[in-house]
Amino acid sequence: MLKKSLFYIALSLIFLLAACGAGESDKKEGNTDKSGDKKTEEAAGDSYKIEHAMGTATIEGKPERIVMLTNHGTEALLSLGIKPVGAVQSWTGDPWYKHIADQMEGVEVVGTESDINLEAIAALEPDLIIGNKMRQEEQYQALSDIAPTVFEETLRGDWKVNFELIAEAVGKEEKGQEVLDDYNNRIKTLQEDLGDKINTKVSMVRFMPSDVRIYHKDSFSGVILEEIGLERPEAQDVDDFAAKGVTKERIDEMDGDVIFYFTYEPEEGEGQQVEDEWVNDPLWKNLSAVKAGKAYEVSDTIWNTAGGVIAANLMLDDVEEKLVDK
Repeated sequence: MLKKSLFYIALSLIFLLAACGAGESDKKEGNTDKSGDKKTEEAAGDSYKIEHAMGTATIEGKPERIVMLTNHGTEALLSLGIKPVGAVQSWTGDPWYKHIADQMEGVEVVGTESDINLEAIAALEPDLIIGNKMRQEEQYQALSDIAPTVFEETLRGDWKVNFELIAEAVGKEEKGQEVLDDYNNRIKTLQEDLGDKINTKVSMVRFMPSDVRIYHKDSFSGVILEEIGLERPEAQDVDDFAAKGVTKERIDEMDGDVIFYFTYEPEEGEGQQVEDEWVNDPLWKNLSAVKAGKAYEVSDTIWNTAGGVIAANLMLDDVEEKLVDK
Protein backbone atom coordinates (compact mmCIF):
# COMPACT_ATOMS: atom_id res chain seq x y z
CA MET A 1 0.00 0.00 0.00
CA LEU A 2 2.82 2.38 0.89
CA LYS A 3 4.52 1.70 -2.47
CA LYS A 4 1.29 2.47 -4.35
CA SER A 5 0.85 5.74 -2.43
CA LEU A 6 4.39 6.79 -3.20
CA PHE A 7 3.85 5.92 -6.87
CA TYR A 8 0.71 8.10 -7.12
CA ILE A 9 2.45 10.97 -5.32
CA ALA A 10 5.39 10.77 -7.73
CA LEU A 11 3.05 10.63 -10.71
CA SER A 12 1.17 13.72 -9.47
CA LEU A 13 4.44 15.63 -9.13
CA ILE A 14 5.37 14.75 -12.73
CA PHE A 15 2.04 16.12 -14.06
CA LEU A 16 2.39 19.23 -11.90
CA LEU A 17 5.91 19.96 -13.16
CA ALA A 18 4.80 19.37 -16.76
CA ALA A 19 1.93 21.83 -16.33
CA CYS A 20 4.25 24.45 -14.87
CA GLY A 21 6.66 23.96 -17.77
CA ALA A 22 3.85 24.46 -20.26
CA GLY A 23 2.81 27.65 -18.48
CA GLU A 24 6.33 29.02 -18.69
CA SER A 25 6.44 28.11 -22.40
CA ASP A 26 3.16 29.97 -23.02
CA LYS A 27 4.56 33.07 -21.34
CA LYS A 28 7.66 32.99 -23.51
CA GLU A 29 5.94 32.18 -26.81
CA GLY A 30 2.70 34.12 -26.39
CA ASN A 31 -0.84 33.02 -25.59
CA THR A 32 -2.84 30.79 -27.93
CA ASP A 33 -6.52 30.98 -28.77
CA LYS A 34 -8.98 28.05 -28.84
CA SER A 35 -7.87 27.01 -32.32
CA GLY A 36 -4.26 26.82 -31.18
CA ASP A 37 -3.03 29.89 -33.15
CA LYS A 38 -0.42 31.98 -31.40
CA LYS A 39 -1.48 35.49 -30.36
CA THR A 40 0.94 38.36 -30.37
CA GLU A 41 1.34 40.38 -27.22
CA GLU A 42 -1.07 43.27 -26.82
CA ALA A 43 0.43 46.53 -28.16
CA ALA A 44 -1.02 48.29 -25.12
CA GLY A 45 1.84 46.82 -23.07
CA ASP A 46 4.48 48.44 -25.33
CA SER A 47 5.83 51.96 -25.58
CA TYR A 48 8.03 53.75 -28.09
CA LYS A 49 9.87 57.05 -28.32
CA ILE A 50 9.61 59.64 -31.10
CA GLU A 51 12.26 62.30 -31.65
CA HIS A 52 10.65 65.54 -32.81
CA ALA A 53 11.10 69.31 -33.02
CA MET A 54 10.63 69.87 -29.28
CA GLY A 55 12.45 66.84 -27.91
CA THR A 56 11.36 63.26 -27.28
CA ALA A 57 7.83 61.94 -26.76
CA THR A 58 7.08 58.56 -25.20
CA ILE A 59 3.92 56.97 -26.56
CA GLU A 60 2.26 54.12 -24.67
CA GLY A 61 0.67 51.36 -26.71
CA LYS A 62 -1.12 52.01 -29.98
CA PRO A 63 -2.56 55.56 -30.13
CA GLU A 64 -6.25 55.46 -30.93
CA ARG A 65 -7.51 58.89 -29.85
CA ILE A 66 -5.41 61.30 -31.89
CA VAL A 67 -5.81 65.07 -32.03
CA MET A 68 -4.29 66.71 -35.11
CA LEU A 69 -3.33 70.39 -35.08
CA THR A 70 -2.40 70.94 -38.75
CA ASN A 71 -4.44 70.67 -41.93
CA HIS A 72 -1.79 68.72 -43.83
CA GLY A 73 -1.56 66.41 -40.82
CA THR A 74 -5.25 65.63 -41.04
CA GLU A 75 -4.73 64.53 -44.64
CA ALA A 76 -1.81 62.37 -43.54
CA LEU A 77 -3.92 60.57 -40.93
CA LEU A 78 -6.77 59.99 -43.37
CA SER A 79 -4.40 58.55 -45.96
CA LEU A 80 -3.10 56.17 -43.27
CA GLY A 81 -6.63 54.97 -42.55
CA ILE A 82 -6.99 56.92 -39.29
CA LYS A 83 -9.78 59.33 -38.40
CA PRO A 84 -8.71 61.78 -35.67
CA VAL A 85 -11.02 62.38 -32.71
CA GLY A 86 -10.26 66.09 -33.00
CA ALA A 87 -8.65 68.35 -35.58
CA VAL A 88 -8.15 72.02 -36.34
CA GLN A 89 -10.68 73.54 -38.70
CA SER A 90 -9.70 73.84 -42.35
CA TRP A 91 -8.61 77.31 -43.46
CA THR A 92 -11.61 77.38 -45.76
CA GLY A 93 -14.70 75.17 -45.50
CA ASP A 94 -17.40 74.63 -42.91
CA PRO A 95 -15.55 73.24 -41.07
CA TRP A 96 -13.57 70.97 -43.44
CA TYR A 97 -12.19 71.26 -46.93
CA LYS A 98 -14.58 69.86 -49.51
CA HIS A 99 -12.15 67.17 -50.63
CA ILE A 100 -11.99 65.60 -47.15
CA ALA A 101 -15.40 66.51 -45.68
CA ASP A 102 -16.94 63.09 -46.30
CA GLN A 103 -14.14 61.44 -44.29
CA MET A 104 -14.39 63.81 -41.31
CA GLU A 105 -17.90 63.10 -40.04
CA GLY A 106 -17.95 63.07 -36.24
CA VAL A 107 -14.53 64.72 -35.80
CA GLU A 108 -14.52 67.50 -33.20
CA VAL A 109 -13.15 70.95 -34.10
CA VAL A 110 -10.39 72.07 -31.71
CA GLY A 111 -9.81 75.59 -33.02
CA THR A 112 -7.59 76.63 -35.91
CA GLU A 113 -3.88 76.05 -36.55
CA SER A 114 -3.07 79.51 -35.19
CA ASP A 115 -5.63 79.48 -32.36
CA ILE A 116 -6.08 76.06 -30.79
CA ASN A 117 -8.63 75.35 -28.03
CA LEU A 118 -6.84 73.62 -25.14
CA GLU A 119 -10.05 72.90 -23.24
CA ALA A 120 -11.62 71.21 -26.25
CA ILE A 121 -8.47 69.14 -26.76
CA ALA A 122 -8.35 68.03 -23.12
CA ALA A 123 -12.04 67.11 -23.16
CA LEU A 124 -11.37 64.57 -25.92
CA GLU A 125 -8.92 62.69 -23.66
CA PRO A 126 -6.42 62.02 -26.46
CA ASP A 127 -3.58 59.54 -26.17
CA LEU A 128 -1.53 61.43 -28.80
CA ILE A 129 -1.41 65.05 -30.02
CA ILE A 130 0.44 66.04 -33.20
CA GLY A 131 1.20 69.68 -33.95
CA ASN A 132 3.75 72.03 -35.46
CA LYS A 133 6.46 74.16 -33.87
CA MET A 134 5.83 77.12 -36.18
CA ARG A 135 2.15 77.17 -35.24
CA GLN A 136 1.86 76.04 -31.61
CA GLU A 137 5.27 76.29 -29.93
CA GLU A 138 3.90 78.43 -27.10
CA GLN A 139 1.27 75.80 -26.26
CA TYR A 140 3.64 72.82 -26.35
CA GLN A 141 3.98 72.37 -22.59
CA ALA A 142 0.24 72.70 -22.00
CA LEU A 143 -0.40 70.14 -24.74
CA SER A 144 2.21 67.78 -23.30
CA ASP A 145 0.42 67.96 -19.95
CA ILE A 146 -2.69 66.61 -21.68
CA ALA A 147 -1.09 63.77 -23.67
CA PRO A 148 2.17 62.78 -25.40
CA THR A 149 2.78 65.48 -28.01
CA VAL A 150 4.83 65.33 -31.21
CA PHE A 151 5.74 68.53 -33.08
CA GLU A 152 6.92 69.00 -36.66
CA GLU A 153 9.73 71.49 -37.26
CA THR A 154 8.49 73.44 -40.28
CA LEU A 155 5.54 74.10 -42.60
CA ARG A 156 7.28 74.94 -45.86
CA GLY A 157 8.98 72.82 -48.47
CA ASP A 158 8.63 69.09 -48.98
CA TRP A 159 5.37 67.84 -47.41
CA LYS A 160 6.77 64.30 -47.24
CA VAL A 161 9.09 65.20 -44.34
CA ASN A 162 6.16 65.92 -42.03
CA PHE A 163 4.21 62.99 -43.45
CA GLU A 164 6.97 60.55 -42.48
CA LEU A 165 7.10 61.93 -38.92
CA ILE A 166 3.33 61.54 -38.56
CA ALA A 167 3.41 57.96 -39.87
CA GLU A 168 6.16 57.15 -37.36
CA ALA A 169 4.29 58.81 -34.50
CA VAL A 170 1.14 56.75 -35.06
CA GLY A 171 3.04 53.50 -35.65
CA LYS A 172 2.09 53.26 -39.34
CA GLU A 173 5.48 53.50 -41.02
CA GLU A 174 4.85 50.57 -43.38
CA LYS A 175 1.49 51.97 -44.50
CA GLY A 176 3.09 55.39 -44.80
CA GLN A 177 5.73 54.01 -47.16
CA GLU A 178 2.97 52.49 -49.31
CA VAL A 179 1.29 55.90 -49.58
CA LEU A 180 4.59 57.55 -50.57
CA ASP A 181 5.40 54.79 -53.06
CA ASP A 182 2.01 55.28 -54.73
CA TYR A 183 2.62 59.02 -54.98
CA ASN A 184 6.15 58.59 -56.34
CA ASN A 185 4.88 56.13 -58.95
CA ARG A 186 2.34 58.73 -60.06
CA ILE A 187 5.18 61.24 -60.49
CA LYS A 188 7.11 58.80 -62.71
CA THR A 189 4.05 58.05 -64.82
CA LEU A 190 3.29 61.75 -65.25
CA GLN A 191 6.87 62.44 -66.32
CA GLU A 192 6.57 59.78 -69.02
CA ASP A 193 3.16 61.03 -70.17
CA LEU A 194 4.37 64.62 -70.46
CA GLY A 195 7.06 63.72 -72.97
CA ASP A 196 8.56 66.89 -74.49
CA LYS A 197 6.14 69.00 -72.43
CA ILE A 198 8.36 68.34 -69.43
CA ASN A 199 10.21 71.49 -70.62
CA THR A 200 7.10 73.65 -70.10
CA LYS A 201 7.80 76.76 -68.01
CA VAL A 202 5.08 76.79 -65.36
CA SER A 203 4.14 80.01 -63.56
CA MET A 204 2.11 80.16 -60.33
CA VAL A 205 0.19 83.20 -59.12
CA ARG A 206 -1.95 83.59 -56.00
CA PHE A 207 -4.56 86.27 -55.38
CA MET A 208 -5.52 87.10 -51.78
CA PRO A 209 -7.75 89.75 -50.17
CA SER A 210 -4.73 91.81 -49.08
CA ASP A 211 -1.88 90.47 -51.20
CA VAL A 212 -0.81 89.16 -54.60
CA ARG A 213 2.00 86.59 -54.73
CA ILE A 214 4.15 84.81 -57.29
CA TYR A 215 5.11 81.38 -55.98
CA HIS A 216 8.66 80.09 -56.15
CA LYS A 217 10.25 76.64 -55.75
CA ASP A 218 10.16 76.36 -51.93
CA SER A 219 6.39 76.15 -51.67
CA PHE A 220 3.99 73.21 -51.52
CA SER A 221 3.14 73.35 -55.23
CA GLY A 222 6.64 74.50 -56.18
CA VAL A 223 8.20 71.38 -54.69
CA ILE A 224 5.74 69.17 -56.57
CA LEU A 225 6.45 70.90 -59.89
CA GLU A 226 10.16 70.35 -59.29
CA GLU A 227 9.58 66.67 -58.49
CA ILE A 228 7.77 66.28 -61.79
CA GLY A 229 10.66 68.01 -63.54
CA LEU A 230 8.69 70.88 -65.05
CA GLU A 231 10.61 74.09 -65.64
CA ARG A 232 9.90 77.49 -64.08
CA PRO A 233 10.17 81.01 -65.53
CA GLU A 234 13.50 82.60 -64.65
CA ALA A 235 11.98 85.00 -62.11
CA GLN A 236 10.35 82.07 -60.28
CA ASP A 237 13.27 79.63 -60.48
CA VAL A 238 14.31 80.66 -56.99
CA ASP A 239 14.91 78.63 -53.82
CA ASP A 240 12.43 80.75 -51.89
CA PHE A 241 8.78 80.57 -50.87
CA ALA A 242 7.15 83.41 -52.83
CA ALA A 243 7.39 87.00 -53.97
CA LYS A 244 4.89 88.87 -51.78
CA GLY A 245 3.23 92.22 -52.24
CA VAL A 246 3.53 92.04 -56.02
CA THR A 247 2.31 95.12 -57.87
CA LYS A 248 1.31 95.42 -61.51
CA GLU A 249 4.72 96.88 -62.31
CA ARG A 250 6.01 93.31 -61.84
CA ILE A 251 3.28 91.58 -63.82
CA ASP A 252 5.79 90.36 -66.45
CA GLU A 253 7.20 88.03 -63.74
CA MET A 254 3.89 86.17 -63.83
CA ASP A 255 4.31 85.06 -67.42
CA GLY A 256 5.32 81.57 -68.54
CA ASP A 257 4.39 78.94 -71.07
CA VAL A 258 1.41 78.28 -68.82
CA ILE A 259 0.05 80.05 -65.75
CA PHE A 260 -1.76 78.32 -62.91
CA TYR A 261 -3.48 80.89 -60.71
CA PHE A 262 -5.49 80.40 -57.55
CA THR A 263 -7.40 82.62 -55.15
CA TYR A 264 -7.57 82.48 -51.37
CA GLU A 265 -11.13 83.24 -50.25
CA PRO A 266 -11.43 83.37 -46.44
CA GLU A 267 -14.33 85.82 -46.60
CA GLU A 268 -17.08 85.82 -49.18
CA GLY A 269 -15.96 87.71 -52.29
CA GLU A 270 -12.86 89.50 -50.96
CA GLY A 271 -10.31 87.33 -52.73
CA GLN A 272 -12.46 87.15 -55.84
CA GLN A 273 -12.49 90.95 -56.10
CA VAL A 274 -8.68 91.00 -56.23
CA GLU A 275 -8.61 88.22 -58.82
CA ASP A 276 -11.17 90.00 -61.00
CA GLU A 277 -9.20 93.24 -60.86
CA TRP A 278 -6.04 91.52 -62.09
CA VAL A 279 -7.34 89.07 -64.71
CA ASN A 280 -9.41 91.82 -66.34
CA ASP A 281 -6.47 94.19 -66.53
CA PRO A 282 -5.03 94.76 -70.05
CA LEU A 283 -1.55 94.03 -68.65
CA TRP A 284 -2.66 90.54 -67.59
CA LYS A 285 -4.40 89.95 -70.90
CA ASN A 286 -1.18 90.87 -72.69
CA LEU A 287 0.83 88.06 -71.02
CA SER A 288 1.85 85.44 -73.59
CA ALA A 289 0.31 82.54 -71.64
CA VAL A 290 -2.99 84.41 -71.34
CA LYS A 291 -3.05 85.28 -75.04
CA ALA A 292 -2.36 81.63 -75.87
CA GLY A 293 -5.29 80.51 -73.70
CA LYS A 294 -2.98 78.77 -71.25
CA ALA A 295 -3.80 80.59 -68.02
CA TYR A 296 -5.66 78.07 -65.85
CA GLU A 297 -7.57 78.78 -62.66
CA VAL A 298 -7.15 76.01 -60.09
CA SER A 299 -8.14 75.45 -56.46
CA ASP A 300 -6.22 77.43 -53.84
CA THR A 301 -7.01 74.66 -51.37
CA ILE A 302 -5.36 72.02 -53.55
CA TRP A 303 -2.41 74.04 -54.87
CA ASN A 304 -1.51 75.82 -51.65
CA THR A 305 -3.62 75.86 -48.53
CA ALA A 306 -4.26 72.20 -47.63
CA GLY A 307 -0.64 71.18 -48.06
CA GLY A 308 -1.11 67.43 -47.55
CA VAL A 309 -0.80 64.14 -49.39
CA ILE A 310 -4.40 64.09 -50.62
CA ALA A 311 -4.05 67.60 -52.04
CA ALA A 312 -0.71 66.65 -53.63
CA ASN A 313 -2.37 63.85 -55.56
CA LEU A 314 -5.22 66.14 -56.63
CA MET A 315 -2.67 68.67 -57.87
CA LEU A 316 -1.12 65.95 -60.01
CA ASP A 317 -4.59 65.43 -61.48
CA ASP A 318 -4.71 69.11 -62.47
CA VAL A 319 -1.27 69.02 -64.09
CA GLU A 320 -2.16 65.89 -66.02
CA GLU A 321 -5.48 67.35 -67.19
CA LYS A 322 -3.98 70.62 -68.43
CA LEU A 323 -0.59 69.57 -69.77
CA VAL A 324 -0.76 65.96 -70.96
CA ASP A 325 -1.93 65.36 -74.52
CA LYS A 326 -4.92 63.05 -74.49
